[in-house]
Amino acid sequence: MSLDLLAEPVSQPAIAEPWRDPARYWRSRTDAVASAAGPVASIDVDALRHNALDLVVRSSGVPIRVASKSIRVREVLDATLAVAGYQGILAFTLPEALWLADTHDDIVLGYPTVDRAALATLAADEHKASRITLMVDDLAQLDLIDAIAAAPARATIRVAIDADASWRAPVLGHIGVRRSPVHDASEVARLARGIVARAGFRLVGLMMYEAQIAGQPDDTGSGDAVIRWMQRRSGQELLDRRGAIVAGLREITQLEFVNGGGTGSLESTASDLAVTETTAGSGLLAGHLFDLYRAFSPAPAAAFALEVVRKPTPDIATVLGGGWIASGPPVASRQPLPAWPAGLHTLAREGAGEVQTPLQGDAARGLKIGDRTWFRHAKSGELAERVDHYLLTSGDQLVGETATYRGEGKSFL
Repeated sequence: MSLDLLAEPVSQPAIAEPWRDPARYWRSRTDAVASAAGPVASIDVDALRHNALDLVVRSSGVPIRVASKSIRVREVLDATLAVAGYQGILAFTLPEALWLADTHDDIVLGYPTVDRAALATLAADEHKASRITLMVDDLAQLDLIDAIAAAPARATIRVAIDADASWRAPVLGHIGVRRSPVHDASEVARLARGIVARAGFRLVGLMMYEAQIAGQPDDTGSGDAVIRWMQRRSGQELLDRRGAIVAGLREITQLEFVNGGGTGSLESTASDLAVTETTAGSGLLAGHLFDLYRAFSPAPAAAFALEVVRKPTPDIATVLGGGWIASGPPVASRQPLPAWPAGLHTLAREGAGEVQTPLQGDAARGLKIGDRTWFRHAKSGELAERVDHYLLTSGDQLVGETATYRGEGKSFL
């Protein structure tokens, strides 16, 4: 099938949101992939549709730019962008952006690049240069581009400024991720003037990603009150500072977009009148890290199933594979989460293994050699680096498959 998120479900669910009944949901997915061999990664099309439409509602009419790193499947990108409310791609490497620019005309690179070969390709291609916007936070990044291909003997390079959206708390200090060196309105304006003064560059946008809000769960059960206090204070500070930054930039140049937020902050980011577009991607496939937010409950669209190959004890079932760890701090939350049968957990001394993963719990007693267990990756896009395709399911039906970047022979980062 061609993935169409606007079409009616292939298999009409017995309940409106079948994932609310885990036993029925995971058994249906197991039935859907029964004919497939070995480890299986799947996307439930109905869950993906639910998530895509829910993100649009949460963004309150502000267009959503799709973060490709959280998907890494071209067909899912295309199907999402066909839904009203989505507009453009936030790519994660320049080679990826150049590849996607064959079929997409609005690509913003979410991170600075020093890929000399890709920059040379961009500089030599007027058409793709008109479709791709690079992210910068330092004039040294422009120096590098000029050293590769000096103006005016190259295409004009579109750029956007990445301004630091972290909170510099009076007592706590830096709260957020370490990204851009430009933080306040005067620093951003100084950088903007430097860009505008350079031949061969065009400043078209601003990005500010509030990771301490968008990427910080607030329903973990531990320290939530502190997290919510931090997010309220940080949100108010950012509202004022982003407004000042945008006002200052508009005195220097005409901006095409002001991008902000992520899956975890769509409501607050969309309410900022300075923002013209939000970003989301992780909420489409819904890695298990997004289970711990109060504001929304994404459906578990992406998952993978591994087969039981041995039973060391009656209450332990060992599956082949499993060590598909997510990026970030090396803590338990970055492990894949056993999703079904319910009640399984990894062993503290082994965790998710490179080749095999022992799972313990009462549910393991009912598992036999050859049975499947379902896992959810901590993040959304990184699962695609482990498989060359996803099987597409709807209820208990296998309705197709779609290639990942890896399946198309692409490995960008």
